[in-house]
Amino acid sequence: MLKSLVVYDDKGGVGGLSLPGREPLAQAFKDLPFDQNSLGSPAELLAALKGAQITVGGPKAMSGRVVAVEDETVVLPNDRGTTKRTRVTLYSDRGLQQFILEDAENLQFADAGLRDKIGQALLAIQNNRAKDARTIELSTRGQGKRTVRVAYIVEAPVWKASYRLTLGADPAAPRSALQGWAVVENLSGQDWKDVELTLASGRPVAFRQALYNAYYVTRPDVPIEVAGRLMPGVDRGGVQVAEDRAKSMPMPAPAPYRAQQERGAAPAMAPPPPPPAPIAAAAEQIEASDAATQVIFKFPRTVTVENGRTLSIPIIDRQVPAQRLALYQADTAPRNPLAAIRLTNDGESGLPAGIITIYERDKAGYVTYVGDARLSGFPIGETRLLAYALDEKIVIERDVAQVDRLASGSIVNGALKLSRVIRQTVAYRVKGPAKEPRQLVIVQRRLPGWTLVKPELKDVELSDGNYRIPFQLPGGDKTQTFEVVQEQTQQQELRLVESAADQIRVYAQAREFDAKTRDALTKVLQLQQTVAEAQRKVAQVDAERQAIVQEQARLRENLARVPANSDLQRRYLATLDKQETELEALAKRRADADKAAEAAREALRTYVASIG
Repeated sequence: MLKSLVVYDDKGGVGGLSLPGREPLAQAFKDLPFDQNSLGSPAELLAALKGAQITVGGPKAMSGRVVAVEDETVVLPNDRGTTKRTRVTLYSDRGLQQFILEDAENLQFADAGLRDKIGQALLAIQNNRAKDARTIELSTRGQGKRTVRVAYIVEAPVWKASYRLTLGADPAAPRSALQGWAVVENLSGQDWKDVELTLASGRPVAFRQALYNAYYVTRPDVPIEVAGRLMPGVDRGGVQVAEDRAKSMPMPAPAPYRAQQERGAAPAMAPPPPPPAPIAAAAEQIEASDAATQVIFKFPRTVTVENGRTLSIPIIDRQVPAQRLALYQADTAPRNPLAAIRLTNDGESGLPAGIITIYERDKAGYVTYVGDARLSGFPIGETRLLAYALDEKIVIERDVAQVDRLASGSIVNGALKLSRVIRQTVAYRVKGPAKEPRQLVIVQRRLPGWTLVKPELKDVELSDGNYRIPFQLPGGDKTQTFEVVQEQTQQQELRLVESAADQIRVYAQAREFDAKTRDALTKVLQLQQTVAEAQRKVAQVDAERQAIVQEQARLRENLARVPANSDLQRRYLATLDKQETELEALAKRRADADKAAEAAREALRTYVASIG
């Protein structure tokens, strides 16, 4: 209440508000020579007040200061077991005296101030257990007789909305009867008598804060500095916080909503009166209006509700646009769609969320229950699809296929720019109802980053990351096929100089490219083959040289083991001499091969740069 209380004074101002404070219980014991636990028993209190002067009355009267309080176990006579006793030791003029606390008839503290403190502590414990009922004193500033209003927020159960939608006998009828009721519970602890009732539907941000409790800031202990250095903290500056003040939006004029006083629900399959009874006229009008963040319903008459009882009162009773359709959600029912209603709020205020019970009236006037649906918050001008039953007259089969194809390509700055298209096709084979036509709305998941290419976007809705796509079923037990196609275009870049020849060969034959691009890729492929052949020759020379080097290593190892000036030594030396001549020739071939390979690479780079 302290958080939300507001005073409205026609001709004066607010003076102030006061009420008894709620001191924390620990604060009440702050300056007392004992704590709360010491009041748990007389023994604990005496132990906490050692040194206090007391007077003991009873069979063994005495007086003195408390020295010790000790528990002891006493054996009962005739083997009756043991019991606990408390022995108290006092210091008096006669020395140390003892008595059994349980045998004393009374104890009196000699210090009147101590007696007062004990009384204050007991009173604080009593007050802390008291209920949260307080007397509030409110003062105002003003003169003369005037009206002063006090308002504050109290916790109450959330009120609920429930609706009844009655469909007409004609499935093509554009409107149906909608009734809405507010269910309100009085759990305030007192009866409501002639109370002005206003209901608000919204989602405000609300907090609880214990403003009535006392709080203290905990301060850390700081040691005394002796000959210490003063070292202030470094100020890092601050940023000015801008405060945007939202301007309140003008409230639209209240919308007159009719509400009936009493209405009984028609039983299922009840015989209709001749002729069918029309919907009862509303007794009074309810003021319904849209505020900035909520819908407000103000009832024209006061209400009287006993504590603990529930009240149900009408908030809407009128014809609303309602179109019947079949709603297909593969995740909910993969084979059949749901029977649904497309409901439009063409009124002058929104409607809160709630459950809708749906009835259907046949041509003879009989009313039948057909299902329930959930209505979310319903602002002005919006549409809701309310699914209430399974429509087994329609059978749907669903197939999903996905293909990845090359769309186009061009050469830019030495790179092949590729465009690929991934296409997902969902085919729905629908067998419609045998007699009546039906509109089918298919809920298809919208793939992030993809584009819907079929059907056209006309009449397609987007809701909660899904497409709502309408199709018309003409009736006649025919099977139709509908396709929903989404595409995503992906870009890819291929550097021609570094790319493998196999990749270039595939794209050089791609019919998605124009002839000029294919010819250029063919030329690049030829130049790459020239580079590959030149590099092969370089590798061949390197392989021959490596073989000779390995053979020379073997010969040198053998030379170290054969006798000097032997025929085998001379043979090894002759072979080494021949191999050295071959290595010199290979070095020249290697240089020529390197030049040829570099020339081939340069030709490839030059051509690629020229076509980009």
